[in-house]
Amino acid sequence: MKALALLSGGLDSTLAVRLIMEQGIEVEGLNFVSTFCQCNHKGRCFSDEVSSKFGIPLKTMVKGEDYLEVVRHPRHGYGSGMNPCIDCRIYIFRKAREYAEEIDARFIFTGEVLEQRPKSQFKTALDIIDREAGLEGKVLRPLSAKLLPETEAERMGWVDRSRLLDIRGRSRKRQIELADNLGVTDYPCPSGGCLLTQKEFAERLRKLFRYQDSFSQHDAMLLKVGRHFWHNGSHIVVGRNQPENRQLMALKGPADYYFEVPGCGSPVTILLGEKSADAVERAASLTARYSDAASGEVSVEYGPDGQRWRITVGQKIPS
Repeated sequence: MKALALLSGGLDSTLAVRLIMEQGIEVEGLNFVSTFCQCNHKGRCFSDEVSSKFGIPLKTMVKGEDYLEVVRHPRHGYGSGMNPCIDCRIYIFRKAREYAEEIDARFIFTGEVLEQRPKSQFKTALDIIDREAGLEGKVLRPLSAKLLPETEAERMGWVDRSRLLDIRGRSRKRQIELADNLGVTDYPCPSGGCLLTQKEFAERLRKLFRYQDSFSQHDAMLLKVGRHFWHNGSHIVVGRNQPENRQLMALKGPADYYFEVPGCGSPVTILLGEKSADAVERAASLTARYSDAASGEVSVEYGPDGQRWRITVGQKIPS
């Protein structure tokens, strides 16, 4: 008997794995990552650590370009930011269903807790997700199973329902108590997992969708770095420190212009899209503004790879 766990590495999914393993069921983990994930804590991947600690195989899947279409056009709308939580779960569960068939897993289970998250973990949302993923009645949620209808795994006797739980709501008190009882330690805090829920990043993404027809993994990566400005058909990104300057230089394309003020502390600025004279002046002015150059006129160097020009601008401009 094998089951597939959707394993983020957080407390809830870790406890779910432990509960199912205690029933003598072989478990394999499946972890999804995307450009928008912030699930690693100080460079650590907790899903890897859980896999190693419990001795279970772990498959990592990247949410690819097809996922970006889900982010841009979610059928079930957004949550508090630009997070398409219901559509995201449907996407994940469809991929998980295919992988479960590939490894001959009898059922899929998750660490979801009823009513913990406002968009995707209420009963109506769980029903929509399971149905549209082709998994109606087949996804087991061990932490809240006694509050939900029996799944196939319970009806068939693969899992003993009496040994499952009835946790609901946003409090983590019962999970923490259970972790102590089971000896589960060193788990990450539950907050801050998805950039799409964060106000500043969500606003950047809204603007990008407003000004840009296409949306790629490169665009998503770039949105995570620097200060962002849109000017007519142009997108301007200004680095805030040396690590971001290095990231921007790595992310710029061969046709993108990059700007800096030579001879002083300067941000790297990237100009994408339209390269009009007005856009060049705007990008140069922003570069000067955030540089360490003295007040007054500032000479800014710019251009694509292999070509460098200079433009003189005033340092202070309106934001």
